[in-house]
This record gives sequence, C-alpha cells and structure tokens, in this order.
Amino acid sequence: METWRIIATSLFGVGGLVMVLVAMAQVRDRKHSHHADVVKAGLIGLVVVGVITVSIALWLPSVVSWALVAATAMAVFFLTMMD
Repeated sequence: METWRIIATSLFGVGGLVMVLVAMAQVRDRKHSHHADVVKAGLIGLVVVGVITVSIALWLPSVVSWALVAATAMAVFFLTMMD
C-alpha cells in the first residue's frame, strides 16, 4: 500500500470519528430524543465513515481521497470552533 493512502486513511478516520461524535452530540441535544436515537446516529455514522475509509485505503484516486480528507478537516474545524 502506498504511503499517501495510509496517511489519507488515518487522517480521514480520525476526522470521521470526530464527526460521528459531533453528530451523536447534536442528536442527544435535540428535544424528545431517546438513547436509541443517539446510538442509531452513531452506528450510521460509523458505517458511513468505515465505508469511505475502506474506499480511500483501497481504490479511490488520490485527488478524491485528499479532497475527502480536506472536506472532513474543514467540517471538523468549523463544527468544533462554532459557538
């Protein structure tokens, strides 16, 4: 496996996990949300992050992979620094 794939996969994985946690926190903060809703949001987020992470690691071209990493980094930055 190429070095850039390992780095891009790792960066996207970390950013994706942060995004899943942010999504779970937003679901938890909604009125009338239940524990099952938070768990469901977490599982869906983890599946999406897992599929994209495997795609980056195995077959996505470098431009697409780095674009996903950059978009995730920007989203994490703006969602965590907002407020």
